[in-house]
This record gives sequence, C-alpha cells and structure tokens, in this order.
Amino acid sequence: MVASAVAILALTAPARGPAPEPAEPVTAAEVTPAPEAPQAAISEADEIEVPEEFAAQVRAYLLSNPEVIFEAVAEFERRTAMDQADMDVELISVNAEALFNSPHDWVGGNPDGDITLVEFLDYRCGFCRRAHDELEQLLAEDDGIRVIIKEFPILGPESEASSRFAIAVLQLEGGEAYKAAHDALITLEAAPDTFALEDIAAEIGVDFEAVEAHMQSDAVSQVIDENRRLAQRLRISGTPTFIMEDEMVRGFVPAQALLDLAEELRD
Repeated sequence: MVASAVAILALTAPARGPAPEPAEPVTAAEVTPAPEAPQAAISEADEIEVPEEFAAQVRAYLLSNPEVIFEAVAEFERRTAMDQADMDVELISVNAEALFNSPHDWVGGNPDGDITLVEFLDYRCGFCRRAHDELEQLLAEDDGIRVIIKEFPILGPESEASSRFAIAVLQLEGGEAYKAAHDALITLEAAPDTFALEDIAAEIGVDFEAVEAHMQSDAVSQVIDENRRLAQRLRISGTPTFIMEDEMVRGFVPAQALLDLAEELRD
C-alpha cells in the first residue's frame, strides 16, 4: 500500500529524466505462467501529458491530505479482491468435474457430506504441514465435510517423491493405506529418501518393493500431470490452496475460518 502511495506521488512529481524499466516479477512460472503485461495500455499511459500546474496542485493536495492516498489504495484493493472472487467462482464452475469428481483422488471426511473441501498440497510445504492439524480439527468438529486431496508437488524432487509414494499407495492399497501414508509424509522431518519411505511402508503395512516399482508408472504420472494442469487452469501457483464449494482460499487458514466458511455456505 505504501509503495502504491509513493507511486501516486511520483506520477505528479516534476519529470527528472526517463523512468527505469520495471523489474521482471518472480513467479512460479513452471506451474502457472505469469500473464503478460498489457503493453498497449502501458504505452498509452506513458504518453499522457499532465499540465505542470495541474500536477503541482494534485501533488500539493496529496501532501496535505495523505490519507486520501491510502483510502484510494484500500478501495482499489477491495475492488481487486471482489474481481478475483468473481473470477474464482467462474473458474471453479468450469473445472468442477475435475475438482470434485476425479476418480484418481483420495476422498476423506464424510463422503456424503453436504460441503466439499478440496486441498492442493505439497508434503514439503511448511504451511501445508501446519494446515494438516487444522484440517483434522475441522473434520472433528464438522461431520458434514467431504475432503478431497489433490497431490500438487511444486517444491522439487523431494515433493515429487512424496506425492508419487502416496499416489502409488492409493492405487495399490486403497484409501485407508493412503491416509496412513499421507499422515506419515506430512509429518516426516527427514528427507523422503528410500530409507524413509521404506520405514513408512513398514509402519503402515504395505509392500514397499511393489509401491516403489509403481511410483514411476504412467498411472502415477498421469495423476500428477492432471493436477498440475488443473491448478494452472485455476491459476493456483502455491500451496496450500483450498476450495470449499465455490470459494477459493489461497494459503494457510485456521480451522475456525474453514468452519465459519462452511456455515456461511450452508446458510
């Protein structure tokens, strides 16, 4: 917000030579390519000439009433959030089948619940780990929630190995074994190397050699690829991301916020 205010003052300040080129944004381009900036609109804005007298008056007013800048920025952010929410609803609607009815995902909580919560997660993501306990609390307090986990490894080879192990367990051993593997992976402190995964397999009672052989199969790769394409369509580039019915929540949220959202959606 402060940066936006400074930018407004800079616009009305006397010209002091050409403005520097804006830095390239840092994004998770491999997951969701950043949209190209509207070059034509920027070029037109650059060509607008502001009379010096008018610019001086605006600058003097803003310096005397700086709170106006923050009010304008707050209103801009409010409208942007509303536009984003409207776009999220549309994106969720278009991709509803892949989100809520994919045969490849683990479904937990109450399979017949009246509210469906989808989570895109990465096992090596610290906020996903924090969200795990919150999700368990949510399910303990609201027995009407149906949960779907979307394996979405975006943080490197360790993330991918974890997701491949979990998906392989699901495909070979079923939902109960997957839940046990999921809980073990999301709390695993060590790197998910062969020894750690073998220990998890022994702990949950599955054949590690069979799971390991299946981890690199086309069936497992298909699930990860489909989830990544779905995330790209939904403009999801980080974890955790939650979708509850037609609401998208980006980032970590406590259980109470999800409980409140579920009640709001029921009303």
